[in-house]
Amino acid sequence: MVQKYQSPVRVYKYPFELVMAAYEKRFPTCPEIPVFLGSEILHESKSDDGAIHIIERSCKLNVDAPRLLKKIAGVEYVFFIQKNTVNWKERTLRIEAHNETFANRVVVLETCSYSVHPENEEWTCFEQSASLDIKSFFGFESTVEKIAMKQYTSNIKRGKEVIEHYLKELISQGITFIPRWTPPVTHGQKAEQVPATSHEANDGSALSDKLDADYIERYLGQLTPMQESCLIRLRQWLQETHKGKIPKDEHILRFLRARDFNIDKAREMLCQSLSWRKQYQVDYILQSWRPPALLDEYYTGGWHYQDRDGRPLYILRLGQMDTKGLVKALGEESLLRHVLSINEEGQKRCEENTNLFGRPITSWTCLVDLEGLNMRHLWRPGVKALLRIIEVVEDNYPETLGRLLIVRAPRVFPVLWTLVSPFINENTRQKFLIYSGNNYQGPGGLVDYVDKEVIPDFLGGECMCTVPEGGLVPKSLYQTDEEPENADHIRLWTETIYHSASVLRGAPHEIVVEILEGESVITWDFDILKGDVVFSLFHSKRAPATGHKEATLPGTSAGGDNVQLIDRTWVLGVDYSRMESPLVCREGESIQGSHVTRWPGFYILQWKMHGPLPCSGTTLPRVDDVLASLQVSSHKCKLIYYYEVLASKDFRGSMSSLESCNSGFSQLSGATTSSSQSQSSSHLSR
Repeated sequence: MVQKYQSPVRVYKYPFELVMAAYEKRFPTCPEIPVFLGSEILHESKSDDGAIHIIERSCKLNVDAPRLLKKIAGVEYVFFIQKNTVNWKERTLRIEAHNETFANRVVVLETCSYSVHPENEEWTCFEQSASLDIKSFFGFESTVEKIAMKQYTSNIKRGKEVIEHYLKELISQGITFIPRWTPPVTHGQKAEQVPATSHEANDGSALSDKLDADYIERYLGQLTPMQESCLIRLRQWLQETHKGKIPKDEHILRFLRARDFNIDKAREMLCQSLSWRKQYQVDYILQSWRPPALLDEYYTGGWHYQDRDGRPLYILRLGQMDTKGLVKALGEESLLRHVLSINEEGQKRCEENTNLFGRPITSWTCLVDLEGLNMRHLWRPGVKALLRIIEVVEDNYPETLGRLLIVRAPRVFPVLWTLVSPFINENTRQKFLIYSGNNYQGPGGLVDYVDKEVIPDFLGGECMCTVPEGGLVPKSLYQTDEEPENADHIRLWTETIYHSASVLRGAPHEIVVEILEGESVITWDFDILKGDVVFSLFHSKRAPATGHKEATLPGTSAGGDNVQLIDRTWVLGVDYSRMESPLVCREGESIQGSHVTRWPGFYILQWKMHGPLPCSGTTLPRVDDVLASLQVSSHKCKLIYYYEVLASKDFRGSMSSLESCNSGFSQLSGATTSSSQSQSSSHLSR
């Protein structure tokens, strides 16, 4: 594989002629570059007017390689042929070098150039590119490649330091000005006026699309020579091939860092992200997105000054957020769009802080307060929505998170972490700092990363924080079929997690699950939006006939989202059997549960309208039953539900096992919640 290197533009704030005088001091030997042992001139020529000067040298180098490798190769030193072409009229120097030693086994090509800065004729620019192609080397190709790249990169920046060393030496000797070349004057001829710079050779556009080394250090940070090269090469490739908006340099650099500067992998990841941004118009989200009032009130996150390193600080009071209510009231798309706008705002704030503090700020810090986190936050569809958001952010905003501070982590946190962490990049996970209880207070805590003056009041600090406190989203704001999501929202996922159903008196809603293996797990999650229902689970060896059926009471109908499967002629205990005791579910309740199947066949989940139980002559009716009877007589019951089937081997540790007594998760979370009850083989949680 051919290894390539491309340098940024390095600028010497000295005239070209003075830089050339410093450059010539490197020959014939250069103590400042120990690997360079000496050189001799093979050929030298000048043009008639002296404007072009060509020197070809043989350069002797001492390669820092293992003694055994040198012995196998049979050489102690390597020789390079270097051709220097100075054009004094155009004020340029072009250097071309290639290896003479092992030329049939290893091909090293290097090109360097010095030229006048297009915007300041008193400055000099330097660029460098090289390639290494090891065709064969006695079976040590990989070793030789590593040695060559290490030696080359270690001397790249050293080369600039050497020029600056000799420039200072010239100045100390009183040489601060060297006149420019002028053409020789013949008898009776006026001297030709040489332009200050050649616009043909030094067009300003030649440098406008290139990266300056000082710019990289000031705005992007300290990079190794090969990292600089990867950035420049990927940037050049985008300029040459990408049709559309070219991302900013810091954006490109994030993708390179996310792929450990593997340029091919970074390019693939970046191109997919650019396509995604174009498809969903993400570049304009800060201008087009206006969070609904519901988000402003119940989304417990916001920006809050910066950390000790100058990174923008985002505070998220996740423990106070009703994630379930937000998902049901707004849908995944609105939440995703809001998270994307936060990430876009974070990048914008990083740029502002870079200018404010005079050093590169390329990422932001997130402070997550988990006070109040409980099993309600581990609602399966909500966790799935969170994982999808994490996936989108990881793919399109890599390396934007500089540090994640998690404070007041409760005992239930390991459950959430077990679910979420596999979806987070290893580089990102290493930036997490987790504090339980009050461990975040005092030395080693928040004060190590956030100035004491900006620690929020709810964490014991003195700074008033404007991040909303959240609270439960009213169930009246939950979306139903009659209240679809805004059609203008970006649709990033077309999957619908929930199904809606109506339940009327005499017209239950039923779904069938076919189990082919005896040891499987049926899991469910549903919310009662209107009315009270009774939930049951049945088993039958016979396949029920799917169909929409009329309600038994006059004046009522099942509607388009009601399905009945159990035939009226079926006899309980003969044609089908009850697997779970009936569970009365009141309006507004959320139910999660699971059932471990014992036999193959057809399992029927049933939601039936709840009415008053028959009573004897000596028993008065219950108040709740009377109220329920009055309530359901006026309108239908409404619910949304989600279910899935897992093989028993996949059930332990899955997201769907969070509320299951058959899962290790329930044992871990049992001490953190008291809102669940067990019924036979399933675990139903309100």
